[in-house]
Amino acid sequence: MTGTARRGTVRPTQPSKLRYTLAQLTVLAIIIVCVVVVDARWGRLIEAPPLALHYGGLMASGVVQDPFTVPYNEYWLVALELMIESLHMAWIGTLIGAALSFPLGFLAASNVAPAPVVFAVRQVLNVIRAIPELIFAIAIMMPIFGLGPLAGALAIGVGSVGTLGKLTSEVIEGVDPGPVDAVRSTGSRQVQVLRWGVLPQILPEVVAFWLYRFEINIRASAILGVLGAGGVGALLSQLFDRRLWDRIGITLVVIIVVTIIVDQVSGAIRHRIISGAPPTQGSAIV
Repeated sequence: MTGTARRGTVRPTQPSKLRYTLAQLTVLAIIIVCVVVVDARWGRLIEAPPLALHYGGLMASGVVQDPFTVPYNEYWLVALELMIESLHMAWIGTLIGAALSFPLGFLAASNVAPAPVVFAVRQVLNVIRAIPELIFAIAIMMPIFGLGPLAGALAIGVGSVGTLGKLTSEVIEGVDPGPVDAVRSTGSRQVQVLRWGVLPQILPEVVAFWLYRFEINIRASAILGVLGAGGVGALLSQLFDRRLWDRIGITLVVIIVVTIIVDQVSGAIRHRIISGAPPTQGSAIV
């Protein structure tokens, strides 16, 4: 009986792969068309590895020199000094962005502010997010404040408002309504509800966003420096103009090392804020 049932079993028809194959061929055709239309000099890709080795060697020639001898000690000090200036620019810009975005985040949260206010503030944040810091710096800040770190910091600050305001509003909309209702049930005013019911819930995540934005603003400060905002970006621009590859290598090493250090410290602080203190041995046993 078992053998008869096995002989009578009809295998399902294998699904057709025609649509999958056609989709793959379409994607391949699009890629080929793009490669042809872009009109790039693809032959130069072969020259890229030896060129990278050549310029990498020129930059490494400055890095491997004794940093305590003249003039390399001065090169390292100047690069570090201007990198710290870029950090200051990024930090001040982040503080400006945090201060402006925090109230806007409340006004853009649908569970806190009236619908017309939410709509208007969200559109303002969308417009700010759509404009790069470069445009803020070139079109607004530099004509008013001139070339220098102040214009760069203000451009970074205004540019940070859009992203930080949106993230803050989303955190506010995701709060647990329990504590909010508990504070409201005591007869508290709206400001007191926000202070004691909403703020304690959102503050760790919002501060983590501010620190994360600071890491992004470090890169933005270097780019703005090329435009004349000062800092390590301005130094890199001057060095590239004069083809001083040994100093370019030193400056890049300073940028990479400082960025890694800031990233590690900021990441540790963000993890500590969000996850809290690690449990001690005594508390784990209990």
